[in-house]
Amino acid sequence: MRLFLLRLFFVVALPALLVAVWWLASDGSTNVYWPPLRTILRTFPDVWTSERLRSDLVPSVLRLLAGYAAAAVVGVALGTAIGSYRRVRAVCEPVLEFLRAVPPPVLVPVIMLFAGIGDTMKIAVIASGCVWPILLNTVEGVRAVDSVMAETARSYGITGVARLRSVVLRAASPQIFAGLRQALSIGIILMVISEMFAASNGLGFTIVQFQRSFAIPDMWTGILVLGLLGFLLSVVFQLVERRVLGWYHGLRAVSRRSP
Repeated sequence: MRLFLLRLFFVVALPALLVAVWWLASDGSTNVYWPPLRTILRTFPDVWTSERLRSDLVPSVLRLLAGYAAAAVVGVALGTAIGSYRRVRAVCEPVLEFLRAVPPPVLVPVIMLFAGIGDTMKIAVIASGCVWPILLNTVEGVRAVDSVMAETARSYGITGVARLRSVVLRAASPQIFAGLRQALSIGIILMVISEMFAASNGLGFTIVQFQRSFAIPDMWTGILVLGLLGFLLSVVFQLVERRVLGWYHGLRAVSRRSP
């Protein structure tokens, strides 16, 4: 119980400190672009009603999840294939490095030409940015599979799909989850950017509309919603990661305790 309370204190202490600094720094501000935090918090419940959450927050989250899931499937599948075969990796690596260097926001007008201005475009933009950290981390994770483990699996007749699932993907899973974690933050950014182009709903669209109508406190409430969404998604991701990689964290804990 004491350890739990100590961890909870460290989790809450920094956010509480930052909120207190923001409150004190903005208190008494007359700058229209920098309203006091108390004004933003007072405006929050009036702006983010259940109706607005359904019309703006839910579509944004669904687009994010769809693009993120598509990127995860493509990234892990291609990364496994590229990482498993040296010749495929030698052929694909220059192309991957070129495509990775292109910023995803630059592709928004191009994707709009082919996918239109609907949800398909927004999902494609999110997927196009999220796929790279997942793919590259998967490649490195598959390449780093212990050769002794691979040979042992082969000697026991573990081949094909069973080898891929039980040996390759399991050994590469810590690296894959590192890529998934990076992709999640990228996905949130691209979700907002994609909704700033020819959109009729979503968090990005709403924040821009508030800014254009000079509803500055309302705009700040949208930014707070984005921060809270990112925090909640991060917590959910950590819970999933701990469950899936329980064996990995257990091995690390044992190795730390070993002399």
